[in-house]
Amino acid sequence: MINIDVNEKYFSKINSRERAIFEGAISMGALFHQFIGTPINSDSAESLEIAIKKSIELQPGIEKVEIAINKEKLNKKLSDFEYIGLSEDLLDVKIHSKIDDALAIVRMEFIKELNYPLMYIEDIIQK
Repeated sequence: MINIDVNEKYFSKINSRERAIFEGAISMGALFHQFIGTPINSDSAESLEIAIKKSIELQPGIEKVEIAINKEKLNKKLSDFEYIGLSEDLLDVKIHSKIDDALAIVRMEFIKELNYPLMYIEDIIQK
């Protein structure tokens, strides 16, 4: 649980819903900028998914991380050296961020029509 003194000192101007969105979004940005470019092949994809999941779940308020690397697309993109750098078009990620009674689900997926890895708020649940 997050120390209440930290909440009062640094997050008193926002509510739990806004804080859940903030924590999920900042974690998604960290994931994107930390892991894009990581060397990967079909043998290492699953262990990279686990490493990303475990590292992001350490962030404040993060309750669950769902991550999938598109292995079919990965295998089609492999270089002659049998690996590539992880690219945003291979990722599908959901981060569940919970603060008090607010749960935000932040999503990143590659939208083919946009040719872009869109990050957005998929859902907000207030309990």
